Amino acid sequence: MKKKIKAFFKNNPALRLKAKEIAESLGIFNEYEYAELKYYLHQLTEEGFLEKSGKRYRISQNASDKLIGVLQVLSEGNFGFVVLNNKNLKDVFIAGRNLNTAFDGDIVEVKLLEKRKGKNLEGTIVNIVERSRKEITGTLQKSNSFYFVVPDDKKIHRNIYVSQKNLANAKPGDKVIISDIEWKSPSLNPEGKIIETLGKAGSYDAEIASIAHEFGLSYKFPKSVLKEAEKISEEIPESEIKKRLDLRDKIVFTIDPEDAKDFDDAVSVEKLDNVNLLFGLHIADVSHYVKENSHIYKEALKRGTSVYLVGKVIPMLPEKLSNIVCSLVPGKDRLTFSVIVELTPLGRIVNYKICKSVINSKRRFTYEEVQKIIDDGKGEFYEEISLLNNIAKILRQKRIKKGSINFFSPEVVFKLDKNGKPLEINIKKVGESHNLIEELMLMANQIIATHVQPKKGKEIYPFVYRVHDKPETEKIKEFARFVNSLGYSFDINSANKSKEFQKLLDSVKGTEEEAVINEIAIRSMAKAIYSTKNIGHYGLGFKYYTHFTSPIRRFPDLIVHNLIYNFIQNNSEKKYNIEELEEICEHASERERNAVEAERTSVKIKQIEYLKNKVGQEFHAVVSGITNFGIFVELSQTLAEGLIRYRDMEDDYYIYDEKNYSITGRKTGRRIRLGDKISVKLIRVDEEKRELDFVLTS
Repeated sequence: MKKKIKAFFKNNPALRLKAKEIAESLGIFNEYEYAELKYYLHQLTEEGFLEKSGKRYRISQNASDKLIGVLQVLSEGNFGFVVLNNKNLKDVFIAGRNLNTAFDGDIVEVKLLEKRKGKNLEGTIVNIVERSRKEITGTLQKSNSFYFVVPDDKKIHRNIYVSQKNLANAKPGDKVIISDIEWKSPSLNPEGKIIETLGKAGSYDAEIASIAHEFGLSYKFPKSVLKEAEKISEEIPESEIKKRLDLRDKIVFTIDPEDAKDFDDAVSVEKLDNVNLLFGLHIADVSHYVKENSHIYKEALKRGTSVYLVGKVIPMLPEKLSNIVCSLVPGKDRLTFSVIVELTPLGRIVNYKICKSVINSKRRFTYEEVQKIIDDGKGEFYEEISLLNNIAKILRQKRIKKGSINFFSPEVVFKLDKNGKPLEINIKKVGESHNLIEELMLMANQIIATHVQPKKGKEIYPFVYRVHDKPETEKIKEFARFVNSLGYSFDINSANKSKEFQKLLDSVKGTEEEAVINEIAIRSMAKAIYSTKNIGHYGLGFKYYTHFTSPIRRFPDLIVHNLIYNFIQNNSEKKYNIEELEEICEHASERERNAVEAERTSVKIKQIEYLKNKVGQEFHAVVSGITNFGIFVELSQTLAEGLIRYRDMEDDYYIYDEKNYSITGRKTGRRIRLGDKISVKLIRVDEEKRELDFVLTS
């Protein structure tokens, strides 16, 4: 308890809180723990760690002078940086010998050294304030009579010893979870206990479970959540249907990927007598079933998002809800939240309605099926699909004309066998059928975000937006310099830089440099996040934007459903306050970033697994990065990325030109630039380090 209180105040030195507020922040709700909390608050005040003013506690000035921050280990434990809580100070460089007993992600106390590493402060870790990792996954190995676990995360730079009594029946070669980790001296290795065996290292289930643990993803639902979900009935009472707009006789259908398990959006369209079109976007009404403060709600908040690993989904909601009760499967009555829009043939919104509804989907289409109907000009519901596609094209043109940027970022799809082994890797094809759904989603999300905007003199309604900030000036200049080196132009003085971006992306379409220019353009952008402060969405060119269309897989969408319903019902009692919403936004943004990293790791592991038996084979590739130690390449067919080390380039001695994103051979004068197409041969595969090494062949 004492450690918890100290860690809390060290991380929040500006807060002045009452005992009850501290208890809430620490998740303390029973009387025994609260009494213990008050005892230690008094003790820490006596010790001078805390100061008390009236009923409020804060960290004392002397205690807050300590340099506290989060350790970020780089380069397989050779060094790291501590990102300090005091944002006025620069990150502190920590050499490998000064990491002491800290793991990546730990909250640590730093003592500054007189010397510096470049522009950074340099320090040594003197105290572990709080461990970030309660559990670590890795592979159990044996050397002589010693057992140890090699962590999956290479930022954990020391193997963890396990005594024979703490093996929990695990065998060498098993993928395991290790807990109760103690590390008392940097001269000795950490020690821990095995608490779970995930399976044989390399097996599909073991690798998926390992990724889940590596990124802190909840792989299994708590029993309380599953029990609550099982009680939810699929049957809809007639009394509920009477409260809603009944659309069950309308032609409504879903369009999703072939391997989709949950369908949370459906579409409809019909011609009106006045030549306008009436579009409907019908979203699964998850909020009807997932009530605030229920076990399901709390677990969904914790998870923040579904995570789509290769061949496996870690869902935000239990399967009973995500795949059955809320999923808009064909032939079943389902509760929905609809945005119904009247549009002119030229795409101007005449009117719209946001309401609770009930639908019965008439067909489940895949993107491929819809694309075939568009290409052939015939097929089931051709008239409706054709209307949707035509208006989507118009909406897309209008959006781009206003400054929306359409980045091209290729993705891969895997064909797996029953054991999860990759048989094929193909680049995902994106056609008009994908764009059709995307444009209708964008329109609905805009309408929802715009609808809550206050009229003059009215109070601002607390809301969750999807925002995207303008890129930093320095990053834009760097990007312009890069495209200039490839022979393209980007006007950094343009009044509308988003249009300048789109003009450039259009000019490189179909060229060798298209993928790399798109990738570098995306990297130069800010990251889209959730926020209560609306600053607009720069990339889309929208003044107001939110996420409303995927409540089965994204928690912010579920919150937006609650917020918009309270707004249209004028239900002031159920308003979330700004502080609550901002906490949800920050958490959801963090969980989203984490999910993206987990998904990328999953893809990388499968790419490496696919290529491990192809050592010695040649591939077409594109130069995707140039550094002072080698060039990164991306294989054209599988998008797998690897490295050509300069030491393996035996045909010449290459000179690195950082300013022009290139290297040049001293003897031959051969120049290799970022974005160049080259031929390479795979020479090394390291599954443990998740690395691929190549050499040039031409």
